[in-house]
Amino acid sequence: MSTYNTAFTSDNIAGVSPQVLEAMARCNVGQADPYGRDDYSIKAEKMLSDVFEKDVRVFFVTTGTAANCLSLSALTPPWGAVLCHHEGHINNDECGAPEFFNSGARVLTLDGTDSKVDPEALKWGVKYRVGDMHSSQPSTVSLTQATESGTIYTLDELCVLGAITKNAGLRMHMDGARFGNALVALNCSPAEMTWKCGVDVLSFGATKNGTMSAEAIVVFDKTIAQEMSFRRKRSGHLGSKMRFMAAQMLGYLENDLWLRNARQANAMAAMLKSGLEKLPEISLIGSPEANIIFCKMPTYCIDKLLAQGFRFYHDRWEPNVVRFVTSFATTEQDIQHFLSAVNQAVGYAQAV
Repeated sequence: MSTYNTAFTSDNIAGVSPQVLEAMARCNVGQADPYGRDDYSIKAEKMLSDVFEKDVRVFFVTTGTAANCLSLSALTPPWGAVLCHHEGHINNDECGAPEFFNSGARVLTLDGTDSKVDPEALKWGVKYRVGDMHSSQPSTVSLTQATESGTIYTLDELCVLGAITKNAGLRMHMDGARFGNALVALNCSPAEMTWKCGVDVLSFGATKNGTMSAEAIVVFDKTIAQEMSFRRKRSGHLGSKMRFMAAQMLGYLENDLWLRNARQANAMAAMLKSGLEKLPEISLIGSPEANIIFCKMPTYCIDKLLAQGFRFYHDRWEPNVVRFVTSFATTEQDIQHFLSAVNQAVGYAQAV
């Protein structure tokens, strides 16, 4: 059996950072109050307040879907519409959960290059049928950072979109499943990338970057905190042994583990990108900046790599389009091994 990591399907395939497991083991001693009243949960909320330079309320859940959809349900009335890019995760990969969590609110999609909402499209969206009682009313803007294609909103782009959102009286949500990857790429502070740009609620992703099952809904607008409490319980996402989710977050944040993990994932994607773009048979799609790469690859190359045991998404979007995702556990050896196989697949076809 190969000792190499041969899968690039997702950053979810990685295990759990040892520091996170150690933090969970430390909290697995004695008794603790349930439902988030334990010392670990209180400490984790304080640590996230320090990270974001703001007194925040934190609601732990086990999945990104729950984080996104609970956030949107608290921000959007049942007659409202959530505006997002048409390639956004909440539009394509949540199985209708945003609507399910909110008894009628719908998702309204917008265009923009590189999977990023175009400001002019947003200006149209925030005014779409406003006041028309027959139509869902624009209520919330949801941005994915980093995007589903691996691109990243700059701080200027976020602030422009935030200003359009706030001027229209709407709320803003950020889907931060790969928040750490975007943050280290921009080399900015978490505050600058969120509430200082107008974000009201953040889905702070951690599972893709080192935890086992801990995602955090970070609420900057505390006027919705009580509603979020009820919505989390009503949806079945209030964990009784919350200390284990909080402990994961503590292990994730302590000593900047989350930033180191994100930098590793990004660096491995950059290394993979550098190797792929040297091959004329392979063409990169877009401008990946985080840990996701899309490219077009000949069928013979895809088939040969799959036959060798490599795993990645292919033909999900259109024929010959493949996606590679690196994680904090991806190593230089993994990338070199894969690039060697890609070069061999291309060379084999040329030889034939």
